[in-house]
Amino acid sequence: MKKSFLKFITALAVMVFLLPSCKKDYLTTAPTDQVVQTDIFKTTANAWVALNGIHRSLYIQYNSRQDQGGQSKNMIDMDMLGDDLVNPTTGNGWFLTTHRWTDHRNENAWSPYFNFQFYYDIIANANMIIANIDNATGPDADKKVIKGQALAYRAWAYFQMIQLFGKRYDKTTSNSNPGLSLVLTPTTEKLPRSTVAEVYAVIVTDLNTAITNLTGAPARANASHINLNVAKGLRARVALAMQDWAVAAQFANEARQGLSLMSTAQYLQGFNNYTNPEWMWGSRQVADQTTYFYSFFAYMSADFNSTNIRTNPKCINSALYNAIPASDIRKQLWDPTGTNTTFPIPPGGARYPYMNRKFLSGGGSASSIGDVPIMRVAEMYLIEAEARARAGGQDATAAGVLYSLLSQRNPGYVLSTNTGQALINEILMNRRVELWGEGFRFYDLKRLDLPLDRTGANHNASVAVTLTVPAGSTSWQFLIPRTELNANSKCIQNDL
Repeated sequence: MKKSFLKFITALAVMVFLLPSCKKDYLTTAPTDQVVQTDIFKTTANAWVALNGIHRSLYIQYNSRQDQGGQSKNMIDMDMLGDDLVNPTTGNGWFLTTHRWTDHRNENAWSPYFNFQFYYDIIANANMIIANIDNATGPDADKKVIKGQALAYRAWAYFQMIQLFGKRYDKTTSNSNPGLSLVLTPTTEKLPRSTVAEVYAVIVTDLNTAITNLTGAPARANASHINLNVAKGLRARVALAMQDWAVAAQFANEARQGLSLMSTAQYLQGFNNYTNPEWMWGSRQVADQTTYFYSFFAYMSADFNSTNIRTNPKCINSALYNAIPASDIRKQLWDPTGTNTTFPIPPGGARYPYMNRKFLSGGGSASSIGDVPIMRVAEMYLIEAEARARAGGQDATAAGVLYSLLSQRNPGYVLSTNTGQALINEILMNRRVELWGEGFRFYDLKRLDLPLDRTGANHNASVAVTLTVPAGSTSWQFLIPRTELNANSKCIQNDL
């Protein structure tokens, strides 16, 4: 079995990026030869190659599967599980069992397997960097940045996972239910699941240290690297999930300092270019690293010529669309009629009401290439607005933050006079519109302890099958993959 350690050897020996791990024991991450491990990290130049391998792993193909293109697989899963993305048909079957709420509750299915494998892969590779970078030869400034990014990656990966495999964080409880095995060093030791509280504590510690390391760092090479703004943005996300309103508002505000929102013209350009001024973090995909049919844009774009898009263009929940004001630029991302020929489709593609043109492939119908957004400035406004609205006594401030965002999306928007729950509802509605298709909806429904409700809109019952799921039910937890349970006798399954 190839361990994550071997990936680093491959990366450095042939100067290519990391490859995904094999299918079985995700936690088998320690080197078999400590001398070789130490040799790999002799220099910061080598460590940069290892870090770039993590960046690259966010959009490579896993397990030879068309639906497993790195982070985009998780993003699509999260919206397929929600209520705001509508599949008008069954298409060619990709992501259908996820959409129907059966895949993530099957310990032998791909969604639990991939989301467990992918993030532990990142954790294992980050652990290698964290354990060795201090002893590398090279500038101390480089060591700090490399370690800071590795810590941020580890925190992000655990945060993505704990929201899937653990119960939601509830600040009114001890959060002592099973979370994840905390692998914090390169080790082959079989570890039990730590509690949800313990996992979140490590996430917070890692992000705080990452922020310290990245403070004062030189400008990053490009937006695929994690910088101080991104680390603070991650800290804001985590605080929001922990209902730590003051911290969420603080870091969301700090994360967007020096950054700007995109123009209305840029809003209609297809969400496929990480040089957009609003993108804080994204995966850069270039033509000679084409992603074929495992690309995000092979499923979510309006125009790439894949069977999935031709027969099953992704649509917005009609009730959500109807809540968008006519003067809002975001309303132009969806066609409520299904007949607007200015909306691009692939050759021979079908049109359906409420189909999207938010995502356009960078190569049009011929290529699925395109940059994938992971964090944008707009999210930081929404986090701060929600956190301040929930903190109590800050409705006016929260409304002002919301205005700063929405006045850029809608020239007719006026400062909200809503207060209390009405203001929170307004913020959350705009969060749904703004972040549609970017991988947030399942996470949001779960953290807010809301039910899934696909009724009263354009969901096709024969396609979606599952239209409602009660809040707090066992179905909101992904099952631990059977392969992990077989490999690690100390790991226990979630409630069935």
